[in-house]
Amino acid sequence: MRLNRTAIAVATLLVAGVAAAAIGPYARARMGVRQTICAQSLYLRTAPNDGPWSGTLVYGETFTPESRNGDYVYGFAYGQLNRKGWVQDGWFCN
Repeated sequence: MRLNRTAIAVATLLVAGVAAAAIGPYARARMGVRQTICAQSLYLRTAPNDGPWSGTLVYGETFTPESRNGDYVYGFAYGQLNRKGWVQDGWFCN
C-alpha cells in the first residue's frame, strides 16, 4: 500500500510538471535584448496602458525593449512594422 501511495505522489508531481511546462514559454522583457514574440499577435501602441494602436506584431517577429512602464515596455519592433512603440510585457519567448 505504501508503494502505491508513493507511486501516485510521483506521478502527480510529474503530471503537474508537464502541465506547468505546457502553460507557455512566455517571459518578461529583458532591456536591450532583441527578443522573439511568442504571442500569436501583440499590439504595438503609441502610449503605454492601452494607448492608441499603432500596429500588430505576430508570432516570431522580434522586439528590443528599452524601458518599462508598469506592465508595458517601450522599444523597437522589427518585422513588418519597423518602428518604436509600446507592447504589453510578458509575451516574449524564454
